Amino acid sequence: MSTPAVVALEGLRYRWPGQGGPGLVIDRLQLAPGEHLFVQGESGSGKSTLLALIAGVLLPQAGSVRLLGQDLAALSSARRDQARVDHVGFIFQQFNLLPYLAVIDNVLLPCRFSGRRGARAVARSGSLQAEAARLLARLDLDERLWQRPAAGLSVGQQQRVAAARALIGAPELLVADEPTSALDASRQQGFLALLREEAAASGAALLFVSHDTRLEAGFSASYRLAPMMEGAA
Repeated sequence: MSTPAVVALEGLRYRWPGQGGPGLVIDRLQLAPGEHLFVQGESGSGKSTLLALIAGVLLPQAGSVRLLGQDLAALSSARRDQARVDHVGFIFQQFNLLPYLAVIDNVLLPCRFSGRRGARAVARSGSLQAEAARLLARLDLDERLWQRPAAGLSVGQQQRVAAARALIGAPELLVADEPTSALDASRQQGFLALLREEAAASGAALLFVSHDTRLEAGFSASYRLAPMMEGAA
């Protein structure tokens, strides 16, 4: 029996209320286990809409979004939420860390909501704390910062915490939404290399979304989003 695609989009259509034109249109897009896909799109091309559909936050108006073979539209809202936390690690453009929580507690957040990811983290390093520490060290964040509130970190440091949070528990899919936009070119390339290496080590598929085509090198596949009409996200 063949392994299902991590993400499979078929005949996808989504248009926001009041939006002219066809909206987001993707006839077919698949991401296989271990594949690293670069998705490029200018502002207004629907990058945020696409990620919300993959996450199950939005449902397509036509077509399907399958995560590990499961049609997200066939699940209840609660089951979509659970599928997202069990199987998807997100690195958001603004990182979305909890500012008052210590760095290591931010990293551990997915394991509070997903027993699956918690069990995988323990299996990897013996304990949740040990796996969080391993990822933070691998991402070159100074140990002296691990107990500090996330709000006290620099942009580059917060980025590493967000990456560790996405990676913990070896989710099958990593989604990175413009995570390097605040970094200079040398730091961008270093972060991308680390992200690809960690994804490869866990066998995760990586979906990296950016408007910057200079970052495309090193990805195994790419996909360009066509511009949406005014009113798109």
